[in-house]
Amino acid sequence: MSIERIHQLRKALHAHNRHYYVDDKPTISDAAFDRLLDELIALEAEFPDLFDPNSPTQRIGGGLIDQFETVSHRRRMLSLSNTYNKDELDAFMDRAEQGDNLLWDCELKYDGVAIALWYENRVLTRALTRGDGQQGDDVIANVRTIRSLPLKLPDDAPDDLEVRGEIFFTNDNFSALNDRRESLDMPTFANPRNAASGSLKTKDATEVSKRKLSALMYHAITSDQPFASHATAMDQLRLWGFPVPSLDKRWSEVRVGRSDVHAFLSNWDEARHQLPFAIDGAVIKVDSMAEQEALGFTAKSPRWAIAYKFNSEAALTVLNGVSFQVGRTGAITPVAHLEPIWLSGTVVQRASLHNADQIAKLDLHVGDHVWVEKGGEIIPKITKVAADKRPVTAEKVHFIDFCPDCGSRLIKNANEVQHYCDNDLNCSTQVKSRLAHFVSRKAMDIDGLGSETIDQLVSKGLARRPSDLYNLTDLQWRQLGQFKEKSIENVTKGLASSLKIPFERVLFSLGIRHVGGTVAGMLVEALEDMDTLLAADEPTLTAIDGVGPMIATSLAAWLQVDSNVNEVRRLSEAGLLMHGEKKLQPTSLVLAGKAFVVSGVFTDFTRDELKASIVAHGGRVVGSISGKTDVLLAGKGMGPSKLAKATQLQITIINEATYQTWIGSTD
Repeated sequence: MSIERIHQLRKALHAHNRHYYVDDKPTISDAAFDRLLDELIALEAEFPDLFDPNSPTQRIGGGLIDQFETVSHRRRMLSLSNTYNKDELDAFMDRAEQGDNLLWDCELKYDGVAIALWYENRVLTRALTRGDGQQGDDVIANVRTIRSLPLKLPDDAPDDLEVRGEIFFTNDNFSALNDRRESLDMPTFANPRNAASGSLKTKDATEVSKRKLSALMYHAITSDQPFASHATAMDQLRLWGFPVPSLDKRWSEVRVGRSDVHAFLSNWDEARHQLPFAIDGAVIKVDSMAEQEALGFTAKSPRWAIAYKFNSEAALTVLNGVSFQVGRTGAITPVAHLEPIWLSGTVVQRASLHNADQIAKLDLHVGDHVWVEKGGEIIPKITKVAADKRPVTAEKVHFIDFCPDCGSRLIKNANEVQHYCDNDLNCSTQVKSRLAHFVSRKAMDIDGLGSETIDQLVSKGLARRPSDLYNLTDLQWRQLGQFKEKSIENVTKGLASSLKIPFERVLFSLGIRHVGGTVAGMLVEALEDMDTLLAADEPTLTAIDGVGPMIATSLAAWLQVDSNVNEVRRLSEAGLLMHGEKKLQPTSLVLAGKAFVVSGVFTDFTRDELKASIVAHGGRVVGSISGKTDVLLAGKGMGPSKLAKATQLQITIINEATYQTWIGSTD
């Protein structure tokens, strides 16, 4: 009877949570809910072998979390590209529509933390942060405390489902959190976004449960029951108990035309401050899933959605001075120091000035009254000077000629706006930044080498290049005051583990200008090993899909510097991987040299099977149509925009039957 009662209580409490937090229609009083919850807590204590991580009792937290597991996303979790005016928005919509009249969905862009929820056999099993888009941290223990999110799904839900959305604070709950922290003499959070991010990374789930986080979901991925449109996906998520943007409150509009999109934006640009939570714009996306698939993705963002940022808040303050910072790649960035002001929920004391051209354009003087905005509500920037308020004693700001760290004369390439210090081996800021980048989590992920340790390594002359780290002896590590046996053991293990890091991350860790993680992956896919990369010239690099002229020029220049090549050799001798995973040899070369885009639905193959077949016959598969694409393999339901672009670029278009003829096989 007690076991049956446990199941009854869990089912009832899940339903009551949905009625209260999702439907906004509670069916019992808070006191009655608490009595049921207390009864379940007591029964679960009596029968500990019936523990269920998705029980309603787990919403109040389950103690301390040792660490957050890093997990690879099933599909990349990309950010959206941004636009700040309606002309750019119209241009984006024109590119997507290609003459067709598409239907669009509009949603508010919540100012929180993106999350991906995985449900397996209709039970919540993971909750991943965006991370770097490839991998995220599993924060499921903290996400379980959010009462509006279902822990188990109804029987009609698919066995395998991923739901993405945003976790955030309402204004009231954010204020309550800061009030509580202030009363306990704890530091308060600067804004709701920081509070949400910090809460998800808190290792005490019981504390997180007290903070009353909220969530709204906006994307569903399933192979079992693919949705025809975004609108139908949201309708189904609502039926399964997920909190989704409210149509009644006009937090979203679905299946509308361009004029309605503009009306939605105009309305919320004016009314956003009346919302119970912070937003930093709106999201406009293509409704049809087939069209979304046809439009595809760039390396950084989907081509079927865009974030429209509302006009930024602005405030007037005084420019107290300008300093200059040296970046990891030697780029010099001017920073404005301001009289503190309150702007978009935070105190602003510094603002980016970007480069010398920006300083000259603004005609900045120390002592000026300047208008400051937060671009996209995030990064402060000076937009204009109140010249009529300029003091007679104000001094004009001049860009520097010499590096503020090492004193080397700065250089400026003809095709770039940035000034650089090219004394990369002896400029201590660059040396430290390069080492910090090399050991960072996204690169070689070597624990125990924080900024203080790196400062000591450089100041004592123990390390100037990443390869130096692999040659340090225990005696040299002990020269660092805080390094004892345990610290040496940990960093030694970290260095040993780094020898297994994939080649694309090794390439990223080198800190080559314009070569981020995504570009590094493209280079490894095309060139496979470091020797091939070292031998590549600029035309070869430019021809790689996804590598443009600017990246190719920067990389080619880096490869021509002897000290860089020597460092690669030293890292190779230390044992770092300098080759990608061994590719299976093609079974034939009938498709050699051809780049394919695969789109639509097929009869005899899945898309993944076709992609594998193309590679097996010597071809390459790319993600989107460009001038470097040779063949579009078109299935049923492929979007007209992709077909039109292929036709415009005179790309060969074939169907499934033709492909089978090409490879001489029908299996």
